[in-house]
Amino acid sequence: MKTKNIIYTAIFVVITAALPLFIKAPYQLHMLILVMMWAVIGTAWNLLGGYAGQVSFGHAAFFGLGAYTAGFMIFHFGISPWWGMLLGPIVATIISIPIGLICFRLRGPYFALAMLALGEIFRLLFINMVSITNGAKGILIMPAITSKVFYYYVGLAMLLLTVLITYLIVHSKIGYYLVSIREDQDAATSLGIPTTLYKLLALLPSAFFTGLAGAFYTNYVAFIDPHIVFNLSNISVMVILVVMLGGVATTWGPTVGALIYIFLGEIFRTTLGSANVLVFGVLVCLIIMFLPNGIVGELDLIKRICTRKKESLSGGV
Repeated sequence: MKTKNIIYTAIFVVITAALPLFIKAPYQLHMLILVMMWAVIGTAWNLLGGYAGQVSFGHAAFFGLGAYTAGFMIFHFGISPWWGMLLGPIVATIISIPIGLICFRLRGPYFALAMLALGEIFRLLFINMVSITNGAKGILIMPAITSKVFYYYVGLAMLLLTVLITYLIVHSKIGYYLVSIREDQDAATSLGIPTTLYKLLALLPSAFFTGLAGAFYTNYVAFIDPHIVFNLSNISVMVILVVMLGGVATTWGPTVGALIYIFLGEIFRTTLGSANVLVFGVLVCLIIMFLPNGIVGELDLIKRICTRKKESLSGGV
């Protein structure tokens, strides 16, 4: 890791670790907790979709599996749902293996549609398996911990762990193979790279950390049902939006995207009412049109534009 990146990361860790000392309001802490959770999901998706080039519309399946594993801890076994933070990611990872072996036979839009169908299959299964999942009624738990500061630091720890593991993977031999598969899978295959194996190696940690976020969601929100945790538009699509906003195939892009998504979405919702979706959609379209690599991915371009404006203003004076 470059010295500059280490310094920026250290500054980020110090600032985020100190935020609860200055932000006391539960509402603001709640927003920051959501940012952490979405940043984890976005970073996990980015490993598969950004670096390996396998655009998945089915990550809600892994999120929901992690969430329900935590819910089952109390619903079926009467033990703390916090154990789901350990078991949820493992369950999501195990289930992702046969999914990857089947779906990675497909490419491009066919893979995306297969993963989209996967999330819907799990949603319908969990709605109809009433004796196991409690169906559409969902699972309600009584949280043992209500302190938002506690959840904030758990979310921060999850984010730092996800970013670290993703960074190590991306800057290893696996990461270089993933990028080669993204750029030209046929060329990678001709060079002897077992593409299915390496795409699966990207899916496993991606599913793991998405399942971890799902288990965290259960403990934090204290209620889940299939329509919430297996939701296509609110999870599978929104995680792609988060990554596109921040920057595809960048280390901190998903975190920046989550920050924009959560706070701007809330500002628009409170100020614009029902028109917030339209305005937010227009903003996203503008960012994709003029900053196709996301905000972090286009930082050099943004710096050049700001420098030119500064020079033109100073020249005019």
